[in-house]
Amino acid sequence: QVRLVESGGGLVHAGGSLRLSCAAPGAITNPNVMGWYRQAPGKERELVGTITDGGSTIYGDSVKGRFTSSRDYVKKTISLQMTMLKPEDTGVYYCYAKYLRYPDIWGQGTQVTVSP
Repeated sequence: QVRLVESGGGLVHAGGSLRLSCAAPGAITNPNVMGWYRQAPGKERELVGTITDGGSTIYGDSVKGRFTSSRDYVKKTISLQMTMLKPEDTGVYYCYAKYLRYPDIWGQGTQVTVSP
């Protein structure tokens, strides 16, 4: 079974940058979609960004122009470069992967905290 292992995250001041990475050890093929979601305290999980195996990207409105996702199709990883961070970006960030016709796969989550 494919599992996702996240790294990165932590505490940063507003205006700063962070980079998250996610690997899929044991994956034989690349997921059709990989991406990131986040959940702030008391709020629902929301889309940050996804990339298909064809390279098409989607970003949530609140992060457009500030966050960039990229995939390494050889290493089967995805990264999220976050810039111009805001306190409202604080939350648990989850790596996501999807193989068509199979259940969604989620990472364990990594905390990102942006101080004012």
